[in-house]
Amino acid sequence: MTEHGTVLVVEDNELNMKLIRGLLSLDKYQVLEATDAETGIQIAREHKPDLILMDIQLPDMDGLKATQIIKEDPLLKAVPIVAVTSHAMQGDDKKAFDAGCDGYISKPIDTRNFLTTIEQYLGKNKDKGQSLGEKNPMYNREPFIVDDDPDENQTTDSGILF
Repeated sequence: MTEHGTVLVVEDNELNMKLIRGLLSLDKYQVLEATDAETGIQIAREHKPDLILMDIQLPDMDGLKATQIIKEDPLLKAVPIVAVTSHAMQGDDKKAFDAGCDGYISKPIDTRNFLTTIEQYLGKNKDKGQSLGEKNPMYNREPFIVDDDPDENQTTDSGILF
């Protein structure tokens, strides 16, 4: 079933989780899900995923603390962790890297480049020379962007939310 590996998504927003799950599933990744940091840490220890996408703003324990805990585990320290956040402030990327994250993605997620970005963190270059649009016609459509902050949503002339 999984052609490209296992990705643990730690995300407390249902719409963001659905979007990320859908994109990863399109490219045949196995998706593990957690809606809080403690569950994410537990799933990481049980399944040793190939990549972890960690929301920074989580209930109770934040994603940066969870990243530190995971990176302290000798069996998990090599697993790449990519921070994902919707309230990108100047310096947030530095905080993420200081906590042990290997990368940083800000929301709203760019659906056209998301899988390419994920592949870079996994060190995979599959189907060289073929764009995502050539591999999957879903990528030739207009982007669908989801963000959980209604105050920041603005529409462009094309009707796409940003």
